[in-house]
Amino acid sequence: MIRDSIIKNRSYRRFYEEVSIKLETLRELVDLARLSSSAGNLQPLKYILSSDPQKNALIFPHLAWAGYLKDWSGPCEGERPSAYIIILGDKEITHSFGCDHGIAAQSILLGATEKGLGGCIIGSIKRQGLRKALDTPSRYEILLVLALGKPKEKVVIETVGSTRDIKYWRDSGGLHHVPKRALDELIVD
Repeated sequence: MIRDSIIKNRSYRRFYEEVSIKLETLRELVDLARLSSSAGNLQPLKYILSSDPQKNALIFPHLAWAGYLKDWSGPCEGERPSAYIIILGDKEITHSFGCDHGIAAQSILLGATEKGLGGCIIGSIKRQGLRKALDTPSRYEILLVLALGKPKEKVVIETVGSTRDIKYWRDSGGLHHVPKRALDELIVD
């Protein structure tokens, strides 16, 4: 059921780094994005795939993790993603990527969830450093990075409380809590 897949598809930020993901699996996930909707059917997205530890090490330092967790700078060695998919916009096709990269990212992560994997969509990227580290041609705009792996943490959804605070947090046991607004609060009559 799609609802179950969406609930299971959380933003995971800690992984069993030793559990590798095959390049073919990444290709299968990008194929889901390829088959997804694209504004005007322009299909301007391109992808950099990495399941190689050395290449992953080039990517990791250019990402920011969990802005609400002020005392956490990101996953430590052994808990880092075992793969990445970098979503690029090809400026030779268009300069406006609309929401294509969001649709692609969600398709990829739902596919990853189906395979027993998890991930995190990262938009807070040191783009120039990443471009230089991977020698990415300037025709490609770096839009998002998807961090992927076998989740090492549990994430729970809860309803936003009376304080109206929507910031995610971790409890003393490491359980990651994600407050979501109530459905009735979202629907405007």
